[in-house]
Amino acid sequence: MAAFLKAASLLLLLLLVLFFDLVPADFNTVGGAYGSSPNSLAPGLKEILANPNTGTNDAGKKDAATPTKNLPGITFKAGPRPVDGSGARFFETSNIGMWKLVSRNSTVSAMHMNLLPNNKMIMFDAAAFHISQIKLPGGKCFPYTTDQGAAMEDCWAHGVEYDIETGNVRPLTMATDPWCSSGGLDVEGRLVNTGGWRDGTKTVRYITPCETCDFKDYPMALARPRWYSTQITMSDGGFLLVGGRRSYSVEFVPAEGKSNPRAIKLPFLDETTDLDENNLYPFVYLSTDGNVFIFANSRSILFDPKTHTVLHEYPVLEGGSRNYPASAMSALLPLKLPLVNPGSIPAEVIICGGAKPESYRLAEKGNFMPALIDCARLEITNPKDVWRKEQMPSPRVMGDLLILPTGDLLLLNGATTGTAAWNFAESPNYSPILYSPDKPQGQRFKQLVPTRIPRMYHSSSAVLPDGQILVAGSNTNAGYLFQAVKYPTELRVEKFSPPYLDPMYVAYRPAILAEELVLPWQYGKDYVVKFNLLIEGQFDQKNDIRVTMYPPPFTTHGYSMSQRLVVLANKQVAETGAGTYSATVVAPPSGIIAPPGFYMLFVVYRGIPSVGTWIQIK
Repeated sequence: MAAFLKAASLLLLLLLVLFFDLVPADFNTVGGAYGSSPNSLAPGLKEILANPNTGTNDAGKKDAATPTKNLPGITFKAGPRPVDGSGARFFETSNIGMWKLVSRNSTVSAMHMNLLPNNKMIMFDAAAFHISQIKLPGGKCFPYTTDQGAAMEDCWAHGVEYDIETGNVRPLTMATDPWCSSGGLDVEGRLVNTGGWRDGTKTVRYITPCETCDFKDYPMALARPRWYSTQITMSDGGFLLVGGRRSYSVEFVPAEGKSNPRAIKLPFLDETTDLDENNLYPFVYLSTDGNVFIFANSRSILFDPKTHTVLHEYPVLEGGSRNYPASAMSALLPLKLPLVNPGSIPAEVIICGGAKPESYRLAEKGNFMPALIDCARLEITNPKDVWRKEQMPSPRVMGDLLILPTGDLLLLNGATTGTAAWNFAESPNYSPILYSPDKPQGQRFKQLVPTRIPRMYHSSSAVLPDGQILVAGSNTNAGYLFQAVKYPTELRVEKFSPPYLDPMYVAYRPAILAEELVLPWQYGKDYVVKFNLLIEGQFDQKNDIRVTMYPPPFTTHGYSMSQRLVVLANKQVAETGAGTYSATVVAPPSGIIAPPGFYMLFVVYRGIPSVGTWIQIK
């Protein structure tokens, strides 16, 4: 009887924890983000924004089974759950995730987002509207002149450093406008941000991870204007820029303080531009053969970055357009490295959603067409492959597609009708979708618990070291508008816990012994990753343990640039003590597979990831 009462008490505690985490009492309250804040609109800003000339539609611990401190809202141990040793990749769970509101006011709307290796998130918006909810430090202001000739001062910060643990923000200085720009982390963990609007269109910006660092701008570094361009990290740690509005070319980001004299023409980008463009923010990936896959609109090529030639054109992806403003979602599927390095490592791309080519024009007239509902996969290392399609549970445009530490993917944010651009979409898609690429077709999609906050145009998201997803932004307005609009400027920040954070499995979450890692890593060498883990029943080391590495991508407009998950070759897993194990893994063979820089390293036990530990490879 006593045992029964104890079990009943634990069950009641679990239900209470889940209730209060799933449904915060003030989840729907407007708080600081929606009130009539005194800094909502600066004097004269309404008149400026109303003028059409100011901008039109922009078309761990060592005790085994101890929960890690970052686990959201869970402080108890799960009861024993036998492992049958069948080699099944995942613990099966009916959990559909959990949302938690973590900040009511990020102070800037997160159009762009990138996590730094110091666990600070860089979030920034456009500077074009000269407004936010946080002032520049030290009373700093920038003079500017409106299109009507009025002399004004901009004293607002348009970027912040956001602490992912506390929610505290530190204002950053954007001296040139980074509106609809691109970016990525360099080898030393600095954010390198490129392009933007007006004075920012040829700019390269740098910010170093530190407590007081700020952006440093080089306004004329690029050869061509880069607005809505894509930036990817190359095998040497440098960056390639592809496209942008009316920039049918590519160029490599120059060394800091240098300038590019000219760009490299790429007619493919001109060929894929239609009446409404539908080829901006192209999907670009460094393939496992060292060449670059470029997808724009509905076509794709393999580009040689050394000879600047097109090596191959892939089949057309039928059904609609996939790039801005018909913004689909795309990712490179996890790269699985074998113990014996083969002649080639397969690389596969997935593209989900988007819109019909005419959707933008129709949305301009108030006719919001359904978004595309298909996902398509293509093995880009196989020149004879064709697109293979499957159907999502719901249509989606301008959503995000993130790779989780487990190798599954998460689709979230966006809408079910219309396209990207200001007020060109309706019907928010509130429900994330879990996509398991290794499952049989027909079993890959799982609909998860919906949020209550619309995340429309200019929203973004990022994978955190603790396995949660940070979600912020959404501003489909020309300015910071909080009243009398259907979708107010969104400053609330959420964290989403995927199903692998199911409380039933908290006791089986690995905990990496970070202090025992040898750093930095070098290509092709063996490394031992030690971790604590509770195992019940037979342990199938070949199939139960995965070690993965993930570089934090630069995310904007539904696309996470340079995103990839590398599944390391695992030589052996050995028990080294009570509840302590070591995995001997082989580092990636070269920067072609894992470009040099910082990665989050995860140990995954049957689909349950550890908290990520930062490593650097170079």
